[in-house]
Amino acid sequence: MSINRERVFVWSGKIRLFHWINVIAITLLICIGLVILNGKLFGVSTDGKILLKTMHVVVGYVFATNLVIRLVIGFIGKAHERWSKVLPFNKGFTQALVDFKNNKKAAYKGHNPAGKLMILALFTLLFTQMISGLVIAGTDIYYPPFGGYFAESIAIDKQNTEVIQPYSKVNVDEAAYKEMRAIRTPFITAHVYSFYGLLFLIPLHIFGVIIAERREKTALVSAMINGYKYLPKDTED
Repeated sequence: MSINRERVFVWSGKIRLFHWINVIAITLLICIGLVILNGKLFGVSTDGKILLKTMHVVVGYVFATNLVIRLVIGFIGKAHERWSKVLPFNKGFTQALVDFKNNKKAAYKGHNPAGKLMILALFTLLFTQMISGLVIAGTDIYYPPFGGYFAESIAIDKQNTEVIQPYSKVNVDEAAYKEMRAIRTPFITAHVYSFYGLLFLIPLHIFGVIIAERREKTALVSAMINGYKYLPKDTED
């Protein structure tokens, strides 16, 4: 029996733009990051490593800016731009998850309950990557927003921090440098493990989208391009 469906606008242009910028930025960051992690295997020189890290940080700025904008939109946006529609914290979510598990034909305007859990996990890792990455950029190649502070913290001559360069000991106090490296250690650990977490969750997310489309048949994939889903009438959020 066919289901009477209607074309419903769900994903705004801002959300779709965020999504695809995020996809491109993360893909580039993963590719560059893998080369950096395996620098010895690929025979990357010191200058090459600095170049790769610079590229990684520049793409990271695009990623971070996009993510912060999405964070703000989640609080001030409309409809399914808002976090209350995206994350699994709304009242009755547990029951909604049970209903989702039991009703294989249920359709949703926004993310289904399993999708909301995935979005929470992804955003947790993305923000971990952003914060830890900015700290690492400041301690590794002395890039903003923390690079100036860390460069000054290790400088022998505090008035001449511009000569401090990656992998150079010019104007660097060795004891202060070791302290800075100790500070960055937990951020590197968080960055690496959240990176591996993303490598696990991203394919799972894609697989979940495929399964959801087969279950719900709402044009889930194309909706992230044109914003429209095809939903049964009276579909709930």
